[in-house]
Amino acid sequence: GQVYSCLFDYDTPRIALIKSRKIGLLNRFIQLGILAYVIGWVFIWEKGYQEFDTVVSSVTSKVKGVVVTNTTELGVKIWDVADYIIPAQEENAVFVMTNLILTQNQTQGHCPELPETSFCSKEQPCTPGYVGKQSNGVQTGKCVPYNSTVKTCEIFAWCPVENDTHVPDPAFLNGAENFTVLIKNNIWYPKFQVSKRNILSNISSSYLKTCQYDKVNHPFCPIFRLGNIVKEAGESFSDMAVQGGVMGIQINWNCDLDRKLTYCVPKYSFRRLDNREIDHNVSPGYNFRFAKYYKDSNGVESRTLMKVYGIRFDILVFGTAGKFDIIPTMINIGSGAALFGVATVLCDMIVFHFFKKRHYYREKKYKYVEDYDELVGSECGSNP
Repeated sequence: GQVYSCLFDYDTPRIALIKSRKIGLLNRFIQLGILAYVIGWVFIWEKGYQEFDTVVSSVTSKVKGVVVTNTTELGVKIWDVADYIIPAQEENAVFVMTNLILTQNQTQGHCPELPETSFCSKEQPCTPGYVGKQSNGVQTGKCVPYNSTVKTCEIFAWCPVENDTHVPDPAFLNGAENFTVLIKNNIWYPKFQVSKRNILSNISSSYLKTCQYDKVNHPFCPIFRLGNIVKEAGESFSDMAVQGGVMGIQINWNCDLDRKLTYCVPKYSFRRLDNREIDHNVSPGYNFRFAKYYKDSNGVESRTLMKVYGIRFDILVFGTAGKFDIIPTMINIGSGAALFGVATVLCDMIVFHFFKKRHYYREKKYKYVEDYDELVGSECGSNP
């Protein structure tokens, strides 16, 4: 029965004009909602009349600033950009050293390992050739005094070994918050052959020498104070400088190319990218090691090992550009017109299932017609 009906029955729409203010208002209300969606959301908010292209970007940066330190190890020393920017150039990023653990005059030889890495005793001897995960060198097999109370395994390594258990606090270069970075960002929209740069056409050389970014007074100045970048992200520079971290400088280019190109301007925002959980602060911050090597007059090689903590500033560029195009416009107009058919479907569902007179309206809407050939044949067979 049901399979037969599914295969051989045919449905065709039937128009029923219902004289009801309530149903008429319901239909117009649904149509008005669809019209508001098409005009408000599709065309005004989402700009459905435009074709879009994503930004292609290149970034260069230049940091400026000096700071003076006075320590027992180094004495009075001035640090400039050649000392604290490591490496000198990075792709879409810049690393600024803020803290430092220095191990000077290391030479290759034999010395005791750190106590945190390898205690030793008669009951726990050292193993020749063993290298642990946290070892600074290769064990020789000897157990030697580290100090007057502790013995550790002797290792072949760069001696003396680095001791990084104590990180300087406040940070070694805490004055780095006053450094500034100039960010030069060039963008291109290949589909529209439009290019821009974040140093806008109205920015003069004299203004560039004196300005500093401020989201209210100088929102388009491309020179940023490092302390202000961290502050805008809701962080403390003095705290972040101790262990290091990763900051994001976001440049957003969202341009409406149906307007003048002068309205296509960058919008800057800042956030910390490395997650810092107060209750689970395992391996925090950002650090790495590098060394400077020397040879004395006798040809003996030595080095100065630096464990560097600092803030890495990643420059992230986002953006899309839109311009009027007839094809997406016609597609969205056609889609919007098709949506008006939804109003009829919704009204039918409400009228035929939720109104009190639903059975009456359903009877007027639907009519069941028998097969005419079968009906005529049965009539003829009944006549003598």
